[in-house]
Amino acid sequence: MLNNLPDLPKGLIEATEFPLIEAIHGRRSRRFARGASIVDGPLAYTSKHAPEPLSEMEQLLLLTTIGGNTGWSNLIPNNRFYLPNIPNYAGAAGGRTFPSAAGFHTTEIFYTDDNGSYFFPTRDMAATTAKTIDGATDLSSYLDEHKSRIVKLSDGRLNTPASPLHMEMHNAWCANVPGSTLVIPVADLAQHMILVMCYLVQNGACIYDDINNQPIPGLEKFKNLVDVENPYPLTYVEQLGLTEVTVELSTSCYAGALMLQALGLGGWMYEGINPFSILGASGDPDVPGLGFRFDMHEGRPLPNVTGLEGIFEGHCPPHFKDMRAAVESVVVRKFGAGGPFNQQTDGPYKQNAKIRGSAAPIGEEFIECVTAMAQYVHDTFGRFPATVPSIFTLMYLQAHQLDTEFYDTHFTPGAYLRTHAEHQENWA
Repeated sequence: MLNNLPDLPKGLIEATEFPLIEAIHGRRSRRFARGASIVDGPLAYTSKHAPEPLSEMEQLLLLTTIGGNTGWSNLIPNNRFYLPNIPNYAGAAGGRTFPSAAGFHTTEIFYTDDNGSYFFPTRDMAATTAKTIDGATDLSSYLDEHKSRIVKLSDGRLNTPASPLHMEMHNAWCANVPGSTLVIPVADLAQHMILVMCYLVQNGACIYDDINNQPIPGLEKFKNLVDVENPYPLTYVEQLGLTEVTVELSTSCYAGALMLQALGLGGWMYEGINPFSILGASGDPDVPGLGFRFDMHEGRPLPNVTGLEGIFEGHCPPHFKDMRAAVESVVVRKFGAGGPFNQQTDGPYKQNAKIRGSAAPIGEEFIECVTAMAQYVHDTFGRFPATVPSIFTLMYLQAHQLDTEFYDTHFTPGAYLRTHAEHQENWA
């Protein structure tokens, strides 16, 4: 794993050898960064050190732990009702460091530090080619391969004011502080819901509008595909989709939280910054966030964020002309070039083309059925999905250089790990 990296910092070697069980049991929210200050109260303390950013290697190791490519994903191998086909659920061919329901993978990673805000796209990344001749991962090439994907969006740290409109006030002194890296996973929940509808249709199911207590018009002509007599409630299916992407956001951050222990960095995973302030929909012109587009809908008190133009566009209007176009985009992602069910996409199987080419097909009638449901939702509610956000973020991971002297002052021994105690020496 440590090939072709001259002058390795000791901290990197320590991180690669750090026990998983120690990371799990040693994980804590360690909020006090170098440069921080608690001005009053029983834990008052002011750091004697200036804020200090992560090194480039530390940041890349963290990012690739949160959302890095880990090779080819393993497709769901069997559903006896599809034989001789295999399930066609997945949205991506590559595997990542965190799981996704049925391999949908609709989350991407954004982050900010002292120098700017960035986009780190990996959901459709092919398996890494960073291998040595003996098949081991070449860490230098692996990090470079991921670094090349980073897109800088703006200069300077993302502005998240320490005020109740934008932040939970228990985080006002420690969130997104100078020197820190704040990682922001964001899900295209609109695309996820299309993938859920594809999943339903593939399994002979559909939805009805339980808000207005009526069936989806026109679905009866697809009764050879779906059970129109026993549909699922729209609100239940959307709540399920929201829960599924929340798992993506949270497990990506949890993977990063474990890496903090191995690297000897402070930080924690949390949701205490207003997601509208992060995305750019707070209504405060001085807080543009990441600059996502949003709409206000009559009768809805909160904005619906739909996408970041040219960077991360939700699978719904106005980024697609209609829901048919959004559904077709999802089908292309599955079966087109680089997709998990394209015979030309490489993969982990001995008979790779045969396996990828054996997925249950998605034909015109299937697309029309999914479109009928998706377009009904958009037309009826003026948005897609109807009851949950088109673009969703919830959980963040912050990493910073830990001020161990705060913990020595206020805590008994054991408040931090040996990697934290030795960090300044190991990463010098």
